[in-house]
Amino acid sequence: MTETVSPRVALVTGGSGGIGTAVVERLARDGFAVAVHYAGNPERAEKLAAEVRTAGGEAITVGGDVADEDAMASAFDAVEAAFGGIDVVVNAAGIMILSPIADLDLADFDRMHRTNVRGTVVVSQLAANRLREGGAIINVSTSQTRAQHPGYGPYVATKAAVEGITLILARELRGRDVTVNAVAPGPIATPLFLDGKDEATIDRFAGLVPLERLGVPEDVAETIAQLAGPTRWVNGQVVFVNGGLA
Repeated sequence: MTETVSPRVALVTGGSGGIGTAVVERLARDGFAVAVHYAGNPERAEKLAAEVRTAGGEAITVGGDVADEDAMASAFDAVEAAFGGIDVVVNAAGIMILSPIADLDLADFDRMHRTNVRGTVVVSQLAANRLREGGAIINVSTSQTRAQHPGYGPYVATKAAVEGITLILARELRGRDVTVNAVAPGPIATPLFLDGKDEATIDRFAGLVPLERLGVPEDVAETIAQLAGPTRWVNGQVVFVNGGLA
């Protein structure tokens, strides 16, 4: 009698976005059953899930504001009902609003804080209590915490908080066999990064990288896939995925 092995299960918040989409596609190719989370675009999420299923994988969609603990608890419930449990949570949902600190609209900062910081806490809390043994939590930060370019201060404030949450949660989950890490992408050619930038600015960012190009979402997804799967001895770390950006 052949034993049936259930696939590992991943929930990707912001799964219909640029990096999130690449992560969903990569984890599905690695054999994960995937839940594509969305906040405001169910059609794009369902299209991605349908593509995964057409390719022979397993995928569902779940919606909700990552900062709303009830909505996200319902999302976790839906994933567990569909696949029997959750092994990996990739927290790729986030917003970026650039502004010099002196000119910052505090309402914009509150929006970023709600999604990037409170959202990370909500999702991490649920993951900490519900992931199966051998699981992984992977948050998304930014290389701007180190590069420190002007205009990124308010955004970096939220992502520095994400890194702090990540590093401490890894220690709090001692004995659970659940790893907690963050990836910190450099300039990645996604709508989030490209929005509002002219060609000269984009070229300047590409020139800052020793590889002399912008990253692509697949560059980040490759590292996340390692942290979600075979890489078990990396824990409580921020992994800079930026082509050598200082």
